[in-house]
Amino acid sequence: MEERMRRWRLVLGGGDADGTGCALGGADAGMDAALAALYDAEAGTTGRERGAGLGASAPRVARWLGDIRAYFPSTVVQVMQKDAIERLNLSRLLLEPEMLEAVEPDVHLVGTLLSLNRVMPEKARESARAVVRKVVAELEAKLAQRTRAAVTGALDRSARTHRPRRVADIDWDRTIRANLKNYLPERNTVVPSRLVGYARRQQAVQREVVLCIDQSGSMAASVVYSSVFGAVLASMRSLRTSLVVFDTAVVDLTDQLHDPVELLFGTQLGGGTDINRAIAYGQGLITRPTDSIFILISDLYEGGVREEMLRRVAAMTAAGVQVIVLLALSDEGAPSYDRENAAALAALGVPAFACTPDAFPGMMAAAIERRDITQWVERNISAERTRA
Repeated sequence: MEERMRRWRLVLGGGDADGTGCALGGADAGMDAALAALYDAEAGTTGRERGAGLGASAPRVARWLGDIRAYFPSTVVQVMQKDAIERLNLSRLLLEPEMLEAVEPDVHLVGTLLSLNRVMPEKARESARAVVRKVVAELEAKLAQRTRAAVTGALDRSARTHRPRRVADIDWDRTIRANLKNYLPERNTVVPSRLVGYARRQQAVQREVVLCIDQSGSMAASVVYSSVFGAVLASMRSLRTSLVVFDTAVVDLTDQLHDPVELLFGTQLGGGTDINRAIAYGQGLITRPTDSIFILISDLYEGGVREEMLRRVAAMTAAGVQVIVLLALSDEGAPSYDRENAAALAALGVPAFACTPDAFPGMMAAAIERRDITQWVERNISAERTRA
């Protein structure tokens, strides 16, 4: 009973109205103070002076960041940091180097730093780069191997041949299934009339991939993940990967794909959106339509010419380009997006859906093999949402 009251006291935040009558001491008191500084600060604005808040003091916030890292696991720390930035408008304080050294790096923090990139003082810039570098390294370690394996396997499977040059290139499973009609019961064997195998892996480019990324403020996490995936894809010689970011202007960052940290600092989160202009530029990068995958990552809130945007997408699909629209590439759940534009794209045969980073390698493999992406979404993304 005492432990239950203690937990309720931490949840309710204390004060005359909590009804628990439970006093806290030691680490519990420190934990409660850290929670109150963030979550009771809003209550103070409504007339209940229960929390002192964090104020606009960098040293005070830095101490608070140290406290929450001592009391809570890193996943909870990241949530509290995100809440502090949003609820208490602490973005400006992140320009202080001592603040950046105290925070727990995560994707949301990187997005905030990128949005402050243009106003960041030089003394804070290197600290910001260190934060971004750490997050990018963690993401690459988590995602790169799976992405390369999925894409390489898809390229191999898409290069099938009925004249494999070596025994090692024969796909025995598919060969047997293709020749079951030639089964000889008396010999208990299958006599293959045709072989199914893999073509020798080509060193030349087999697919062109264009990543076209909306860098409006709401797409911050998607920009981070897209940049990491773009760098991974660009490292594969069988793919020719281009990456462009856009708001009302278009910036080609393909030459920075070797360094995703520099690439991210080349983005400028915020501003308007001209999807039509971005698609027009990306369309011009495609030289082999039937071997190309065009991935638009956007919430589809178009500030440009909508009809022209849809016409360009229709022209690309008619030419054989596989066009995919990701409404988000993040773990943040269902995004806000323009449903009318998403429906118009679906009518053109172009699926528009939110994709988690874990699902992205499988989606790329399906696209390389030119499988039906709509069916892939139903089997994978829809099933993932149902489990959640």
